[in-house]
Amino acid sequence: MPHSPPWLYNEFQHVGTDFEDPTQVETYDRNQRSSTPETEQALITQLGIFGGHTVIDLGCGTGTFAIQAALAGAQVFAIDVSQNMLTYAQRKAESSGATNIQFHQAGFLTYEHTAVPVDFIVSKFALHHLPDFWKMVAFQRMVTMLKQNGTFYLRDVVFSFAPSDYQTHLNDWIQRMAKPVAEGWTMQDFETHIREEYTTFGWILEGMLTQAGLAIASAHYPTPTYAEYISTKL
Repeated sequence: MPHSPPWLYNEFQHVGTDFEDPTQVETYDRNQRSSTPETEQALITQLGIFGGHTVIDLGCGTGTFAIQAALAGAQVFAIDVSQNMLTYAQRKAESSGATNIQFHQAGFLTYEHTAVPVDFIVSKFALHHLPDFWKMVAFQRMVTMLKQNGTFYLRDVVFSFAPSDYQTHLNDWIQRMAKPVAEGWTMQDFETHIREEYTTFGWILEGMLTQAGLAIASAHYPTPTYAEYISTKL
C-alpha cells in the first residue's frame, strides 16, 4: 500500500465492538441473523451475480456473502480491517469449498484494487464505522473500482426519521431490537453503536452517492433505522 498521509483517518482503530477479541468475532457471526447463506443467496439472485462476474465485498466480516457469491461462480475480493474476521471467514470458505475468494486486510480508505474494475461492490453494516467526510471519500474510491454501469449495493444502519424525533426513534429501536446476552445484539451493543459509531441520515447518504457519480436505482427504508441502496456507476 502506498504511504498514507498523516491526516488520513485510521480505519484500523477500534470503533464500537472490539473484534480483536476472537470471541467477539464468533458472537458477531452468530448475531448477524440477517446474513445467512439463504438470505445472501437471495441477494445474489436479486443483484444478478453469477459465474464470470467480479465482486468486491468491503467490510466482509465473517464472509457469509463473499462465500455465497463465490459459490455462485463469481471471483470475489473480500476486504476487512480485522484480521480476526478474515481468519474466521477464511476457515468458513475452506469448509464450504469456495476457492475463488481473495482475502485482503484493508478497508474503505486503504484497499488498493490492482485488478481490473469489477462488476459489483457490496458493503453491508460496515460503512457506519466511518465519519461522514470519510464516507464520501470511500464512495469516491469505490466508484473508481467499479466498471462503467457497475452496481454498488449498500445495506447499513441509516436514520430516516425526522432529526427532531431522534430520542423517540432511538429508544424505540433499542427496545424493539435488543436481545438477552447469547441470543443476539444486546441493549448495551445498541447503546455503544449510537454513542461511538457513525450512523448517517438517509438524505445525507443519498446526496453522497449522487455526488460520487452513482445513479440511485433504489433506496429502501424498511424501518427508520435501516436502509439499503442499489446504485449504478454513471
